Amino acid sequence: QVQLVESGGGLVQPGGSLRLSCAASGSRISIAIMGWYRQTPGNQRELVARITRFSNIYYIDSVKGRFTISRDNVKNTVYLQMNSLKPEDTAVYYCNVYFDSSNEYWGQGTQVTVSS
Repeated sequence: QVQLVESGGGLVQPGGSLRLSCAASGSRISIAIMGWYRQTPGNQRELVARITRFSNIYYIDSVKGRFTISRDNVKNTVYLQMNSLKPEDTAVYYCNVYFDSSNEYWGQGTQVTVSS
C-alpha cells in the first residue's frame, strides 16, 4: 500500500511561485512513475507533469518553461516547482504514483489559487 502526503499549495499573486511536495510511503516507490495532475470544478483531472525512475520528464504545453518536476528517490518525494503562475493555473493539484493500471495511487489534493 502506498500513501501520499502533499504540501505546498496556497494563494499566490499572478507571476508568483509555489513549490508543491508529495512524500510517498510504501515499497518500490523508486521504480514508479510520479506525477502531478490538476482539476478544476466541472472538468476532468489533467496531467500536468510526470517523471519516470530514469528522470524522463513530460509536461503539458501550457506549463512548459514555467513548471519543473523533480524527484528525490532517497526521500521518495516528488516536487513541482511552479513559477510565473497564471490565474488559469488555479486548481486542485494531485500527486500521483503509478506502477501499472492496477496499482496507481493519489494524494489528497492541495489547492493552488492564483489571484490578485
